Amino acid sequence: MNVRTPPVKRSASRAAAIATEAARPDRKQAILLAAEKLFARHGYHVVTIRQIAEEAGVPLALVGYYYGQKHELFHAIFEHWGHTIEERLAGLAALTIDPDDVRTLPRIIEAFTAPVLALRASAEGEYYALLVARELYHATEEADRVLRGYFDPLAEAYIDAMHLALPHTTRAQVAWGYQFALGSLLHHLNDTRIERLSRGENKRADPAVAPMLVSFIVGGLRAALPRPKTPRTQKTTPRRQKT
Repeated sequence: MNVRTPPVKRSASRAAAIATEAARPDRKQAILLAAEKLFARHGYHVVTIRQIAEEAGVPLALVGYYYGQKHELFHAIFEHWGHTIEERLAGLAALTIDPDDVRTLPRIIEAFTAPVLALRASAEGEYYALLVARELYHATEEADRVLRGYFDPLAEAYIDAMHLALPHTTRAQVAWGYQFALGSLLHHLNDTRIERLSRGENKRADPAVAPMLVSFIVGGLRAALPRPKTPRTQKTTPRRQKT
C-alpha cells in the first residue's frame, strides 16, 4: 500500500532543501551568471526562470528565493556591474577638458569606449557587455528602466564633457553626436556579420580595432559639428595722400 506524504511534511521538506541549497554562496552567483548568459544570447523576454535555474544547476525555487521575479533578476545583473559605470565616470573625471587641445575629444571618446571593449574581451564581462549591447538597443519597458537608472547619468556626464570640448555647438547637437557614437559602439559589440563580410579576416568585437573605432567616432563628430570658419581679414592697400 502506497503511503502519501502529508502536504505539510512535503512543504517542510521542500523548504529544508531550499535552505540547504541557499546555504551555498556559489549558488547565488551561478544564478546571476546563468541569467546574464541566457539574456545576452536569447533576449530577456524569451528566457524563462526555469531555463535560468537549469543553466545554473539549481532548484527552480532558489531563483525566486535569491532574486524574486524575473525583472528583479534582470536589474540585479546591472546592479552587480554598477562599478563599471563608476569606473567610466572616474576615467572621464580624470581628463582635462581643453577645447583648444585637439587631443581632448579623442581622449573623451577613448574613455567612453575602451572600458566597454575591454569588458567584452574578458571572460568575466563578455556576456554582460553583450547583454548591454543587445537589450539596451531595444526600447522595452525593462530596458528603459535600466537605461534611466544606470546609464542616463553616464550619458549626461559624457554629453557635458563633449559639449565642453566642442563649445561652438549646442548641447542638443552634442546629444545627437553622443547617440551616434553609442550606436557605433553597441553595433561593434553585438555584430557578427563582420566576419562574413571580411571573408574571415576580421573577428567580431575585436579589441584591437579600438583606435580605429575612436578615430571613426571623432572624425564623424568633427565632420558633423565643424568649428565655424574664421573670416579672413582683407589686407587694404594704404592710399597715398594727395599733396
